[in-house]
Amino acid sequence: MFSRILTLIIKELEMLLQDRQSRMILIVPVLLQLAVFPFAATLEVKNNTLAIYNEDSGREPTELMQRFSQAQAFTRLLMLYGEAEMRYAIDNQQALIVIRFPPDFSRDIAAGRSPKIQAILDGRRSNSGQIAFGYVQQIVNDYGNERLESRQKNVPSFLVVRHWFNPNLDYTWHVLPSLTAIITSINALIVTALSVAREREQGTLDQLLISPLTPGMIMIGKIIPAILVAVVQGTIILLGAVFAYRVPFEGSLLLLYGSMILYCLALAGFGLLISSVCATQQQAFLGVFSFMMPAVLLSGYASPIDNMPSWLQYLDWINPMRHFIVIVKGLFLKDIGPVVLLHSLYPLLIIAIATLGAANWLFRKRLA
Repeated sequence: MFSRILTLIIKELEMLLQDRQSRMILIVPVLLQLAVFPFAATLEVKNNTLAIYNEDSGREPTELMQRFSQAQAFTRLLMLYGEAEMRYAIDNQQALIVIRFPPDFSRDIAAGRSPKIQAILDGRRSNSGQIAFGYVQQIVNDYGNERLESRQKNVPSFLVVRHWFNPNLDYTWHVLPSLTAIITSINALIVTALSVAREREQGTLDQLLISPLTPGMIMIGKIIPAILVAVVQGTIILLGAVFAYRVPFEGSLLLLYGSMILYCLALAGFGLLISSVCATQQQAFLGVFSFMMPAVLLSGYASPIDNMPSWLQYLDWINPMRHFIVIVKGLFLKDIGPVVLLHSLYPLLIIAIATLGAANWLFRKRLA
């Protein structure tokens, strides 16, 4: 039995690696995403324009503008001289935020009153605007605290913030562990989803069925090559993250690869379900795309799962990417142990058993 399965595995790997172009397709996209993804898929706000409308001739607005110009979020300050220019700058996306200093700004500070600053954000870029506004607010608060320290002898204590697991809030520490999950998902799904559909489309599925291979053996022979390819690609992302981008890996490699194999089994179940339903490779590819987009969006990579409606959080439990992203981030940054991992591993095991069982039943039914 094992020799028959091994023969099918070798045959599947030969199909995937049969020529130079096939091998390049498996490796080059991973390297390109490793090179581009950490810089493109980021929620950081940098190199934007901050517009200033200053109606105050005092020293304080000038000091704040100098601080704004030193922030990484704003590489250019655009000076405005009227409300019409403010409206034009936002309407034509010349600036992400417009800051307006009223005429009595410096006078209020000198009198000990709380001054007011108007901030106008571009609602078409709401996420970037809110993040950039947070930078502006932090600069203004720091300036206010410094002035308070210079005036008072008994300075009140202020909140000191430390960021555990990511002290410098480096966004690549968030992107690259998540990229490990996304890359392995894409390839594990595509390889398994196209495998049976390819055999059916090329007319070789009947040859497999009259061979000594049972439907269960055929499924195993389709799953293992997909897992091997996904693990190799996940290893490439792991090495690039640690050695090229200096993302710390604090956890256990054994736990990482064990979790990755279980994750690939859960994905292979979905892939075989798609492949069993679809008659052609084109249909299978569209099925993979239809599964991947919601899986990535609901995985917690782009937005927190806690922000989703309760019913969607329960529905998202069947999304294997949601659980594996928690695992890979924990192993990269936290060095979580096997006991903590169980909370994310047992859903992957349940998903794998359910999807592989359903795929096996559907595969046998369609063959019958």
